[in-house]
Amino acid sequence: MEVLERPLPKPTTEDYIAARLLEALVEARLALDFLARGLVRNAAGKAFQAWRALLAALLRLEVDNLIKLAKTEEERKWLMERAVPRIPTGRMKALSQMLEEIGHEGLSFVTSTALNLHAYQYNGPDPDMAMSKYRNREEAVVDVKLLMRELVRRVEKLKARVKWTNELENALMELKREVES
Repeated sequence: MEVLERPLPKPTTEDYIAARLLEALVEARLALDFLARGLVRNAAGKAFQAWRALLAALLRLEVDNLIKLAKTEEERKWLMERAVPRIPTGRMKALSQMLEEIGHEGLSFVTSTALNLHAYQYNGPDPDMAMSKYRNREEAVVDVKLLMRELVRRVEKLKARVKWTNELENALMELKREVES
């Protein structure tokens, strides 16, 4: 877990992608650990953080393609200076849609689930569904598990495109075992 305490490499470096992927895998394992302990709201928060870290890795990996999509110089600057290093929660949906435009199919729908879990973390279950999209904790548990399976699937697809380390491989295999059990 000390992985989460390490300083991040600069977002302009290749190492940033690997660091964010490792962060995503560690946060995902924490989400599953919280689920096992019955801490569903905490698990939802960790699942959201894991997905956000994956988005950060994807944004950095695809930054050149995303800059080509940007319509203005201001938008290109924002992508480099804000989106990649910070991944603003309020813009995650739009950033996911941009990533979809360049080939990351289905990303926007999955990001919607992550954002729903983020709201659940703060508001808990809501039978009226005014503050949360989950009427009960069981619905949130299902989405945490589904989100973590999707995260594993997407990280596996990136292995050939990023600087893959033993640390990443070990973290992925551990998470994969937990997701499949």
